[in-house]
Amino acid sequence: MIAIRLAFSSLRRRPTGFLASFVALFFGATILMTFASLLDTRAAAGPETAKTLLIMASVVGGWGLVIVLFATLSTLSLLIRQRAAEMALLKSAGATPSQIGRMIVGEAAAVAVLAAATAVVPSVFAGRWLVALLGDTGRVPAGLEARFGPIAVTMGTGITLLAALAAATVSARQVARRGAVEAIREAGVDTRRTSRLRAAGAAIVLASGLGCGVVTMTVFTGTEPALMAIGGQGAILAAIGLALLSPVLLGPIAAALAAPLRRAGVSGHLTVAHLRVRSRQMAGVLVPIILFTGIATGTLYMQAIENAAVTAPAGIASSIETLNYVVVGMIALFAAVMLVNTVVAAIIGRRREFGQQRLIGSTPSQVLRLVGTEGTVLVVVGVLFGSLAAAVTVIPYSVARTGGPVPDATIGVYLAIVAVAVTLTLGSHLGAAAKAMRTPAIQAGTRG
Repeated sequence: MIAIRLAFSSLRRRPTGFLASFVALFFGATILMTFASLLDTRAAAGPETAKTLLIMASVVGGWGLVIVLFATLSTLSLLIRQRAAEMALLKSAGATPSQIGRMIVGEAAAVAVLAAATAVVPSVFAGRWLVALLGDTGRVPAGLEARFGPIAVTMGTGITLLAALAAATVSARQVARRGAVEAIREAGVDTRRTSRLRAAGAAIVLASGLGCGVVTMTVFTGTEPALMAIGGQGAILAAIGLALLSPVLLGPIAAALAAPLRRAGVSGHLTVAHLRVRSRQMAGVLVPIILFTGIATGTLYMQAIENAAVTAPAGIASSIETLNYVVVGMIALFAAVMLVNTVVAAIIGRRREFGQQRLIGSTPSQVLRLVGTEGTVLVVVGVLFGSLAAAVTVIPYSVARTGGPVPDATIGVYLAIVAVAVTLTLGSHLGAAAKAMRTPAIQAGTRG
């Protein structure tokens, strides 16, 4: 009962964290339910149509599941790490590690259930739109009735709840292992090393992505049906692998950028310091930038290469193109939402820091320059990593289909993707910082 009361009390006192968690889980549940509803529709369809719907739900929904789970875990872990000082105070007040762990898990479960319930209605309409789109492109019979039933609700709710509980359980174990003094110190300076498990997982995922690229370039002749499926996986896996490695990579990047950033003045000095001592927190912002840039660039350029060298019948080619655009649209939209959501949560969580800076003499414009400099560094690094991930798909696929490593496609698509990433990152950084500074400096600096 104590853990339950602590959970609901924390949700009431931290509306920003609650909203960020809700948004992440809501959009994840919506995507999962939308594609799972194809399995409900499949139950009343003919054999060929049922097979098509199963493939669509399995391939697109499966990759959507991986990305949704990864991004949701990253966001929830970031939000829980921001509460290190609160957990330390609870320990000092007599709360046991098990009570704090149950509080964290209880919060995550409550938010996940609410998010999944709220996602049902938009998922119904999204499922209908998806079936209608497949009908318009001839992928399924025109006029096929879309259904939304127990499979969509069960899978969407169950997976969303499991993702939230997994993130909460992992974070709760980390909190329980730290003493009160250590937790307070890590609230401002997180000096923990990246775990061996995370590093090993990142290496395996990244190697798998590179393997997909090698297979695409060396094994396939350019006409196999599985070419696009294997080639497209390269960018997705590479983006996830680089996102997992981002906390490790930020340290060397900070060292390389130290000299030029310091020439930018105080904001540059502080950015270098934050990159060094808050790499884990700042890396959380890199995750959606890398996913958005890597997967959107890889998939769109792969489709452009395919359009230029298409050999499949017109109907099949159109269906594949539609499928790819649905994939990139779904993932790009989710990554964009997660990008804004993660940045806003991270910046709003620093109100106390901004208040203390203003109390010692910093002006609001100086704080905004600091945030803008940090956002610029993060978007540059994120776009760089995302571009490297995209290359794991684009170069091998171009070699397989055209014989050359450089696709004959306009650079405008890539520039548009980069422009969206820059706009979302810097816009959300500066907008959230401006909102955080509406709180009076004394109030923000003492209470956060």
